Amino acid sequence: MIIDCHAHLSGPKAYWAYKAGLVSHRGSHNGGLTLSDQEILAAWNAKEMAPLGHLDHMKSCQIDVQFISPRPFQMMHSEKPAKIVHGWTTVTNDLIRRSVELMPDKFHGIGGLPQMPGVPLEDTFEELTRCVKTLGFKGVVLNPDPGENGGVKAPPLGDPYWYPLYEKLVELDVVAHVHATGSREPDREPYTLHFINEETTAVYGLVNSAVLEDFPKLKVLISHGGGAIPYQLGRFDSASVRSKHGRFRDRMRRLYYDTVLYTKDALELLIKTVGVEHVLYGAECPGVGSAIDPDTGCTFDHIVPQIRAIEWLSDEDKASILENNARKLFKI
Repeated sequence: MIIDCHAHLSGPKAYWAYKAGLVSHRGSHNGGLTLSDQEILAAWNAKEMAPLGHLDHMKSCQIDVQFISPRPFQMMHSEKPAKIVHGWTTVTNDLIRRSVELMPDKFHGIGGLPQMPGVPLEDTFEELTRCVKTLGFKGVVLNPDPGENGGVKAPPLGDPYWYPLYEKLVELDVVAHVHATGSREPDREPYTLHFINEETTAVYGLVNSAVLEDFPKLKVLISHGGGAIPYQLGRFDSASVRSKHGRFRDRMRRLYYDTVLYTKDALELLIKTVGVEHVLYGAECPGVGSAIDPDTGCTFDHIVPQIRAIEWLSDEDKASILENNARKLFKI
């Protein structure tokens, strides 16, 4: 079985229209969203970002099961007033739950949090608890920059600001999937680049802090192969020789990383850097990698064959990356 730990919601047009209305009236008429099962199922089969609809694209990429979360760049964490963020997050999580219920053999849920810049993280706890205890989700997306590249940055993930959220995640025993959201500076830093920059910063902040000691049971999954960290490891490891926290190369192996990378060389570098046991197959399928690669005729996110073609991985290693590590981390 192939388990994709990093995938996002495909929603019907009425869902996106609801978002437009929520923004235009600034949350004044947040009455919820009513969708039929047929509308939801049709969205999962509609052709959008990939040459095929979501479910058919999963099949073409050999993916059996996905962990689905909100589309990050659509989450509006920097919008005001707060009821816009809370309302949209609630509707999105409800739609994820409905999708999981309709296709339990295909999906597991990863919830969104109503994070906002400068707001105490306790403000997310009600929805976090609902995601786990009521909706049955296996984790939540943690946005390291709720200001969405708007000029005011949140503290690094090693800062005590984040500790209340870490405590709650450990209490609920769920995974924090680190993934940035939108970018308010798209000309200089479009959201797809912002993701990589924030995930790089997230790993750096966690590894160069006491978080790993203070929360030894905290489970953190970093999107997009850890951003630039594996590629720049020598730089950070050199500096860590003088650090009280120990070697960067060893400490970063206490986090988990997905394989949303799309080239075999990058996949091999990630696996060598962090170790087989800390790599989870992810393709974000369909998503930015769903364009056709002219060199292969397949989509860029068709990376199962690339992993299987890595000669120095054993069959057991490949099974760990493609399935078993996800089962262990998410307890499924």
